[in-house]
Amino acid sequence: MMIRFEDRVAIVTGAGVGLGRCHALGLAARGAKVVVNDLGVGPDGRGQGSDAARRVVSEIEAAGGEAMAHGADVSDADQVADMVAQTMARWGRIDILINNAGILLDKTFAKMPLADFRKVVDVHLMGSATCCHAVWPIMRAQKYGRIVLTSSGSGLYGNFGQSNYGAAKAAMAGLMNVLHLEGARDNIRVNTLAPTAATRMTKDLLPEAALDLLKPETITPGVLYLVSEDGPSRTILSAGAGTFAQTRIYETQGHLIEGDITPEAVASHWAQITDPSDQEELQDAFAQTRKYALRAAQAKNIKLDW
Repeated sequence: MMIRFEDRVAIVTGAGVGLGRCHALGLAARGAKVVVNDLGVGPDGRGQGSDAARRVVSEIEAAGGEAMAHGADVSDADQVADMVAQTMARWGRIDILINNAGILLDKTFAKMPLADFRKVVDVHLMGSATCCHAVWPIMRAQKYGRIVLTSSGSGLYGNFGQSNYGAAKAAMAGLMNVLHLEGARDNIRVNTLAPTAATRMTKDLLPEAALDLLKPETITPGVLYLVSEDGPSRTILSAGAGTFAQTRIYETQGHLIEGDITPEAVASHWAQITDPSDQEELQDAFAQTRKYALRAAQAKNIKLDW
């Protein structure tokens, strides 16, 4: 079936340019009413203005869609609350939130001022959390919501000079896992996108030939599926140049050390501890606790009521 978004209202942060703009245009083209959020800053977070957001709104309206611009700083709770209030006043609901806004302040960790570390975390992590928190009660009352957080290969795998960005982006997986569990009963589905795209933030990091392949338009279709009515939940979707993959966090079966639990015992059993055979995805933190306690109980012939 064709994926459509008629009667759905979406907020896309950082939607004035790049990936966010592409997401906003893609949603509008399939019938969604779209809030185009953009503070109008540069990749480093400096400057301010809503011209980029208004241009995207004009594009959407010229194509026959409905949209509004809002220049909220996603890390400012009052500004986000105003954006949500204006959206509700105009359309009366919020079905989709795509957290895309972000900045870069790259430097090696040794040379990075903590203020730069904090600023990037504030925008990427606190900005995402602030927007999610603002729409959460609305989505719960509707019994419907679709949220996308934006991670990165820098967060999942690391990238030299991006400790602040990598830490904030890695946090998206943890936020997603908890919001998925808490939102499930109210039909709120939460996923994470880990894109590699040619945007203002990557143009100086990639060769020209790669930039031509890594256009945002090759990634947005995956996001539109994630926020669709039948989309998944608790999925990290990695995407770039038309390739889509699921990133998963696995835990090995591990090894129970009996007798003296010492650093030397851990070292001597390292091969068994890290053996990937039968590794598994755990569904929540308690599943890990249960796994460890049950294994120790079985070795000691202790019965646990789990």
